[in-house]
Amino acid sequence: MLPTEQPEQDVFPRDRQPTVRILAMPAHANPNGNIFGGWIMSQMDVAGGVVAMEYAGGRVMTVAVTSMEFHRPVFVGDLVSCFARIQKVGSTSITVKVEVFAQRARDGNLLSNEVTEAVIVYVAIDDEGRPCKLPERGPDIGQYW
Repeated sequence: MLPTEQPEQDVFPRDRQPTVRILAMPAHANPNGNIFGGWIMSQMDVAGGVVAMEYAGGRVMTVAVTSMEFHRPVFVGDLVSCFARIQKVGSTSITVKVEVFAQRARDGNLLSNEVTEAVIVYVAIDDEGRPCKLPERGPDIGQYW
């Protein structure tokens, strides 16, 4: 086990459901066996886009990744879970924080580490792909935000 992959405890957030869950496969890995960061980023964009689309009630597009941090490597066979939560809403934009956890089996247990996090901005768009105003939402606006 590499020093960077040693889980001190199981930190998987069990108080909420992941937006995207996928198994890291050999096709997603570089020659060293680490999963490509770009593959992880694409899963994060999907997860963030899901909650943004649900909030917008329609189409959204990614306009910015304002921060991205890779904390630990992801390996072939890891179960990758992306948790997305809305941080901020503007008139047309939705800012989403996405946290990624990798679970791997060790001695009959699934242990996890937070491996990556990002803040991604989406914009609601109309049928022609132009930014459009987001619907007004009350104080209780849903399970993801």
